[in-house]
Amino acid sequence: MDPIISLLCETVPKARTLEELTRPLLTLLSQVTGMESTYLTTIDTDEGVQRVEFARNIGEMVIPEGLVVPWADTLCKRALDENRLYSDNVAECWGDSEAAAALGIRTYVSAPIRSQDGRVLGTVCAASSDQVARTPDVEPLLMLLSGLLSYSLEREQLVDQLQSANAELAKLALTDALTGLSNRRAILNDVARLFALAQREHKYLLVGVIDLDGFKLINDTYGHQAGDQFLRGVAAQLQHGLRASDILGRTGGDEFVVLALGTPAEHADLAAGMQQAADLLQARLTQATIGRYALGHGHDDLSYKGASVGVVAVTPDSMTAEDAIKLADHAMYKVKQQRKRQAP
Repeated sequence: MDPIISLLCETVPKARTLEELTRPLLTLLSQVTGMESTYLTTIDTDEGVQRVEFARNIGEMVIPEGLVVPWADTLCKRALDENRLYSDNVAECWGDSEAAAALGIRTYVSAPIRSQDGRVLGTVCAASSDQVARTPDVEPLLMLLSGLLSYSLEREQLVDQLQSANAELAKLALTDALTGLSNRRAILNDVARLFALAQREHKYLLVGVIDLDGFKLINDTYGHQAGDQFLRGVAAQLQHGLRASDILGRTGGDEFVVLALGTPAEHADLAAGMQQAADLLQARLTQATIGRYALGHGHDDLSYKGASVGVVAVTPDSMTAEDAIKLADHAMYKVKQQRKRQAP
């Protein structure tokens, strides 16, 4: 065992990641067992799957990295359930395992990798298509390796979970909880980003502000739950009427903002082209808000005559992003006043 201890003393302190720790240990396990494949797996009991994360293959039988198999069908689960960590006749012991038969495994040895609270996180295994004699060093080595890998694997999984949670929190921080659209913070980030992109590509930017006329009356008449249902319906209709590259967000209450890149700002009659694009987008957004909306909770569908929409086309060198939104808001307000004057 002295060479093994020497190798471990050299390898373990230098490993900064699970992979850097695992790969030399799999090489060691291969040398001690004489088997064709040595590998580390992770187990997701909630999903019911086992995944081969890292593998070392030196013979004809190959255990591929990234292989995912049903946990219930694995040799690892059978060995764990039966407390039988070694077999040189897999077909006789566990002939019902389709995964083992497909891979051609005849000799198999494994040890579970457990968390500090006893949960099975994965396994460290060796397998071969040949009959390999059992040696006294194998199982003690496997238990040693599983102990060394347990802390590193648990730490890496915790880091992954933390990163996933942080990504979800970041997403929530930029998402309107009611509609699933971008919120005000995200829209301000997006408009600044699109302004920079428009400047690089010599394009103009379309900025639209949408205000839902009569929304307070809907809330007062049908209740806030019906109002929320109406807002979700409008958001879905607006999304349906936009291009995939356009950005739609709810900036608060009954107000939405749309951002879209225009065409390259180099043609002769630029002002006329920009105004035409703004008018077209304004008409499309207005039309998208008109229709019948389900309010739920026993209410009849609401026939809605449409929102007030203001759209402006601006070049990035003419104003700031915040000024562009203010300009679109002013255009929307003018439309709202005009609609009020035209109302019967």
